[in-house]
Amino acid sequence: MFNGYKVLDVHSHVSVPASSRGFVANLLASNTAAKSPFTEGGRDSATLEEYQKTAAAHIDYMTERQIDVQIIGPRPYIMLGQMPKHLLPSWTRYVNDTIKQQVDFYPDRFLGACQLPQLSDAEDLTHCLPELERAVNDLGFVAAYVSPDPAGMRTTPGMHEPYWYPLYARCEELQIPIIVHGTTCLDPRFSVVPQNYQLGFVIEQYLATQFLGHSDVFEKFPGLKVIVCHCGGALDRFIPSDAHLPQKDLSNNLYFDTCAHDINYLTAAVKQRGVDRMLFGTEAPGSGAAVRQAGEGPGKTGDDLVPVLSSFDFLTPDDLKKIFNTNPAKVFPALGRV
Repeated sequence: MFNGYKVLDVHSHVSVPASSRGFVANLLASNTAAKSPFTEGGRDSATLEEYQKTAAAHIDYMTERQIDVQIIGPRPYIMLGQMPKHLLPSWTRYVNDTIKQQVDFYPDRFLGACQLPQLSDAEDLTHCLPELERAVNDLGFVAAYVSPDPAGMRTTPGMHEPYWYPLYARCEELQIPIIVHGTTCLDPRFSVVPQNYQLGFVIEQYLATQFLGHSDVFEKFPGLKVIVCHCGGALDRFIPSDAHLPQKDLSNNLYFDTCAHDINYLTAAVKQRGVDRMLFGTEAPGSGAAVRQAGEGPGKTGDDLVPVLSSFDFLTPDDLKKIFNTNPAKVFPALGRV
C-alpha cells in the first residue's frame, strides 16, 4: 500500500522452481512435443510444493517493495521463440499453466498474462488465437505478452503490418491489452555482452513504439490497448513538435511501464511519456536485484521503485496515484477489482 491505496504492478514474470526447467530440457533434447503436467497429464520435474515455495518467495519480495498486486507473464528471455515450431505450442502451454498455478496460489496478489506460440515465418498470427482463447476463457488471464521478434533474427514483420492484425482484432474484441516485451536476439555481435537479450529488449521495444505510433494500427483497431515495457525501450531525442515523432494523440491506446531501474533514465521517461501514459511496473523479482550505491538509496535494490518515484519532486500526490493505481486499473480493469 502507498498513501492508503493499492500499488498495482503491470510488469512481472512467473516464478518457478529451478527443477521445473527439466520440462523444456526434455522437450528440446527429445525433439518431441510433450504434454503439460498441469492440464494434460504429462510429467514434471518439480513438485507442487516446490512451485508453492517459489511463489511464496515471490510474494515476500513484492511485499518488501510495497507492491500489492502484480500481473505476471512469461519470463521473456526464456519464451524461446527460436525453438522448432513443432515444439513451441507445448512449451507455451506449459508456461501458461505455470502462470495459472501461481495465480491460483495467491489470487488476491496475482493476475495472469499469457505467452503465445509466435512464429516469425507464419503468414500471420492466426495460429496464436487458440492459445489466447484458452488463456482468457479457461485460465482467466487479463493480458497477452508478445515479442516484436520472437525468433531473434529480425525476420518478424513490424508491429504495424497485417501479420499482426488477427491478434489485434481478437484482443480488441476480448478487451485484452497486449504487453510488448522483447525476448532474445541472436545477432552474433552481441556475444561479448553478458545477458545480451537485454539489447534485444531495448531495440525491439523501441521499434515497436515507433511502428505503432507512426502507423494506422490504432485507427484500424481503436479499442486496442498496448503497453510497451521498460518505458518503451528507448527514449526519443526530438522535441514534441518534430515530424520524426507521431503527431497524433495516442493516449487511449499506447502506454508504457516504469520498469527502468536507473533513476536518471526513469526521471526522463516519466517526463517525456507523460504521467497519464505511465503504468507502474518493476519486474520484481527479476533483473533489478542489484543494490543501489551511496547517494541512490543505499541498501535498496533497483526494482524497489515506490520510494524512487515518490521521491520525484515533479510528481504530485495525484500523479503518483495515477502511476501506482489509477492508470494500471484503467488499462487492466481486473486490477482494480482484486
